[in-house]
Amino acid sequence: MNDAYAAWSLSRDRFVASISDLNAEQLNYRLFPATLTIAEMAVHVAGVEIYFGNGMLKDQLSPEFAMLLRAAMDGVANDRPFPFTAQELTPEFVAETLAAARSYVEPLIQNPTAEARAAEIVSVLGPLISGSGALARFAFHAAYHHGQVYLIRACPSFPA
Repeated sequence: MNDAYAAWSLSRDRFVASISDLNAEQLNYRLFPATLTIAEMAVHVAGVEIYFGNGMLKDQLSPEFAMLLRAAMDGVANDRPFPFTAQELTPEFVAETLAAARSYVEPLIQNPTAEARAAEIVSVLGPLISGSGALARFAFHAAYHHGQVYLIRACPSFPA
């Protein structure tokens, strides 16, 4: 097992575990305006995985994955609205989205080719990075949002 895969798998599994027991109201709770809900964070995590995976693989995406690409940036790194509504962000949709993204990127993270590592990708936040840089970002991204989930769930106004 390579280091990037070990770190990604650990942080992602903990993130998924931290949200797997939440209902729709809890997933869509917004702490305050201009912040992501937990559901939006989860779909964003999946969108970023697809974004970086596609940047490394340079393959043709399905229409569903193309829509998820928007969640990598819209409502997060730009002023556009998040591409999915609270009504769409059900526990089932969130779980299916995370599972689909995992299926797409896991083989790549487990065994990245030299070509994938060398790929040039414009990062979600703007700078040009390599595929190796994308692997580093895979490793911490879900952990970053896992910390946010912990804080939101500890909020006194979080739905029971």
